[in-house]
Amino acid sequence: MPTLYLVPTPLGDPEDITLRALRILREASAIAAADFEVARLLLDAHGITTPIIAYHAVLDALSNGDVALIARAGTPGIGDAAQEIVREAIARGVRVEPLPGADAAITALVISGLPTDAFVYVGKLPDDLSAYTHERETMIFATNDVTETLMQMFAAFGDRRICIAARLTQETEGIYRGMLRDALEFDRGQTTPYEIMIVVEGAAGEAAEVWDEVRVQLALRERLKAGEPLKLAAKAVAAEAGWDRRAVYTIGVELKKIM
Repeated sequence: MPTLYLVPTPLGDPEDITLRALRILREASAIAAADFEVARLLLDAHGITTPIIAYHAVLDALSNGDVALIARAGTPGIGDAAQEIVREAIARGVRVEPLPGADAAITALVISGLPTDAFVYVGKLPDDLSAYTHERETMIFATNDVTETLMQMFAAFGDRRICIAARLTQETEGIYRGMLRDALEFDRGQTTPYEIMIVVEGAAGEAAEVWDEVRVQLALRERLKAGEPLKLAAKAVAAEAGWDRRAVYTIGVELKKIM
């Protein structure tokens, strides 16, 4: 029975790949790639001439032999389209075999300096971060828009220790470790076509906390941007922030003038 191999590929440096991964890529009947251009650069670097196919052709291609599936970088199947292929392959009784290797989330976690004994991989930033406000474990997020993500995080979490990991393993690798508030200035306006990992410290406890005005403004801004009426947004933020509802409403009135 043909096998679907999940083959991790380097995050940046083409040398960061296992010998077994190279053998599978050479021996497979086809390589399913999320990004043809990136895949070709990697294969050319190692002299591999196996045909490249699109993700949607994977299941049909298995009728011709083993298929190696690769993500744009790192381990396929974590927060990407590969997970749907794996689910369907399993449902069809296809043998799926993962190989160990590079993963951006884990690499960012271990370099962050934050607790690694327990963590939550959130992936792409959800529309509502309130479910993670009291999460005690270290959290890992993936984003293409650092500034917007940090603003939403500050509105939901307040000031916490974080690590921003960009272009991991590459010569232009960038690592920021520090407080979330400071990072808002450090990375202002930064967007990228590639995913950046942001590792966030878990909540320290459940003690009541009174928010500062910056956090109140950011929380209000997110609710108003989502179309929530000012009256309801002010009431909700006041309850979370430990503020008087009228004071929050006043801030909201001023925010609406510049939005």
